[in-house]
Amino acid sequence: MIKVNGKEYPLDKELTVQELLDQMRFTFPLMAVAINGKAVSREEYGTTVVRDGDDVKAIHLISGG
Repeated sequence: MIKVNGKEYPLDKELTVQELLDQMRFTFPLMAVAINGKAVSREEYGTTVVRDGDDVKAIHLISGG
């Protein structure tokens, strides 16, 4: 079980951050992701693994003017 933005989800297998974002259909071009309060850089999305018990925050960034 993991938490994504405060909601619990079952975790069948470990996923990378990118796989989780794809599975959750978070397709925004600019995303900020943290696991257990630690920021994950965009370059690490493909290699950082989300494990059972992790608390993930995924926030899309919006720019405007």
